[in-house]
Amino acid sequence: MFPENGHHTPAQRAVEVHHPTPITPAVPSPLVPVQPGAVPAVASIVLPDGRVVTGYAIDHARPEPVAAKPAVSRAAVNVALGGVGFAAVCGGLLMLTSFITALTAFVTQLITLAAVLFGGYVAVQIFKGDDRKGRTTVNIRKAVIKRNKFYG
Repeated sequence: MFPENGHHTPAQRAVEVHHPTPITPAVPSPLVPVQPGAVPAVASIVLPDGRVVTGYAIDHARPEPVAAKPAVSRAAVNVALGGVGFAAVCGGLLMLTSFITALTAFVTQLITLAAVLFGGYVAVQIFKGDDRKGRTTVNIRKAVIKRNKFYG
């Protein structure tokens, strides 16, 4: 930026210089009495270049504790209880179907027994012997129908 001989050129001499504006001192706020337990501790930190920074430790805002979640969600509990109830119902349905199957078998046996008894009765009536041995009487008449009138 500057020449090697140490002389400034006219363009380099026309540099503007700004002077800082002084800051007006702040009016100190009135001191509020603080209880001894509430005063934060002063912390000092030594930076790698040897400077020491001193200040108050700031507590970060902590979120409010969230209510502890149960180990098992309500949905999982409801599904499990539904499964237990379904298993209980299935046991009852199995007993009901077994009862219906047994009742169906019983009714089928009753119908078969009634058919056998009725068939036996009919067979006995058909094959029962007459008082007269070896003879059967059949009456046949000649029926005459004249002008929608039956003469038998």
